[in-house]
Amino acid sequence: MRERLKELVQSRRWEATIISLIVVNAVTLGFETSTQAMAAAGPVLVLLDRLVLAIFTAEIALRIYAHRLAFFRDPWSLFDFAVVAVALMPASGAFSVLRALRILRVLRLISVVPSLRRVVGGLVAALPGMGSIVLLLSLVFYVFAVMTTKLYGASFPDWFGTIGRSLYTLFQIMTLESWSMGIVRPVMEVYPLSWLLFVPFILCTAFTVLNLFIGVIVSAMQQEHEHTAEADRQAIHDETGLVLGEVKALRAEVRALRSELARPVAGQGD
Repeated sequence: MRERLKELVQSRRWEATIISLIVVNAVTLGFETSTQAMAAAGPVLVLLDRLVLAIFTAEIALRIYAHRLAFFRDPWSLFDFAVVAVALMPASGAFSVLRALRILRVLRLISVVPSLRRVVGGLVAALPGMGSIVLLLSLVFYVFAVMTTKLYGASFPDWFGTIGRSLYTLFQIMTLESWSMGIVRPVMEVYPLSWLLFVPFILCTAFTVLNLFIGVIVSAMQQEHEHTAEADRQAIHDETGLVLGEVKALRAEVRALRSELARPVAGQGD
């Protein structure tokens, strides 16, 4: 019984059904944000939301029954459990903010779709390598924040009056959002040579350090893809080994059967 249930919850039809329900639930939650949609079909949307939540809860219960303790050793299963648990918490009074967290159920697509799992796995694998880049970026920001505060803080206190304001302004400059006409050119009207500071800062952050982030993430995702491919190749190799073993056993049985059939023939010849 439990083995059949395990095969059911791991089947492609089951996964396709869950994916369809997640998409439907995402659409209904989106309609619930519309006043017109709620006025026209509010009870139906609420009913669909509760129905989908009930199905998700039953699905988690079936998976726990099928996998037992192995369910809680799988990070993706724990993620699904947490998402559904948040949706089951009361959403009234002090917990009314949890109503907005129901949309987290859409994130279950990550755990259901294998390609999305590989992407997230690559991002998680990239976190250790990104730590050194974050430290480097923090040092660059701090150095330039101290310099801009001392140089331009008196004339532009709203942008560079304190270390905190300088850090925020430099972050805006790094994102290249209105950095020239909004910040740098007004500063250059008072300090004509200020471009000698801001241009190297942009080159160091927007064009160098951020590209390091991309490089680390791409490398980690490539390693994750290779790991998955290696696991698939190993599975195929193991399955091939089992088939070859069965073929060898079958050949041995055929040889034994032939030898048994040949003995009476040899006796009759004598």
